[in-house]
Amino acid sequence: MTTIELPWPPKALSPNARVHWAQLARARKQYRMLAFVLACKAGVLGGQVKGVGRLKVALTFYPPVMRHRDKDNLLASMKAALDGLADALLVDDRQFDPEVSIAECVKGGAVKVELYV
Repeated sequence: MTTIELPWPPKALSPNARVHWAQLARARKQYRMLAFVLACKAGVLGGQVKGVGRLKVALTFYPPVMRHRDKDNLLASMKAALDGLADALLVDDRQFDPEVSIAECVKGGAVKVELYV
């Protein structure tokens, strides 16, 4: 198991956000690259999961404020990060089997990603 801690996803990545397409593209690119870099720093190497079918990915969200969060929207806001993790692992993100949970509030918010490889 590998654990990676990501910052809270930018507001622009929320499916409910109404932002200009260029701002959305910039936010996606930056968050994807951040996830890729943090995964590489955590020791996630491409090819180490070759031939493996489904990959369990546990996403634990630590929201910045205590407000009701929809798990579907939280997962959707992490699409760019999951793409970055798939880039680091050299796999297709269709192999991911995400599991979403919401924990207590943390100042600034965070997302803990656990890869079961």
